[in-house]
Amino acid sequence: MKISSYKSYDELPLFLNAATIAKVLGVSPSSGYELMHKKDFPVLRVGNRMVVPKEEFIEWVERHAGGQQ
Repeated sequence: MKISSYKSYDELPLFLNAATIAKVLGVSPSSGYELMHKKDFPVLRVGNRMVVPKEEFIEWVERHAGGQQ
């Protein structure tokens, strides 16, 4: 597992891309990109770009923490 360079949610940008999500979660960039294609993941499409609003990402993490689904 990779170690995240972020120490708190406050350090995150307002919108996260696949690379940032991967870094926060400590997974590979391809896993971050794959996660963004999941039906229940809070993705916002801006043209061809996919970004995740910071607050929605935090809520998603809290809902899925501890192996809950």
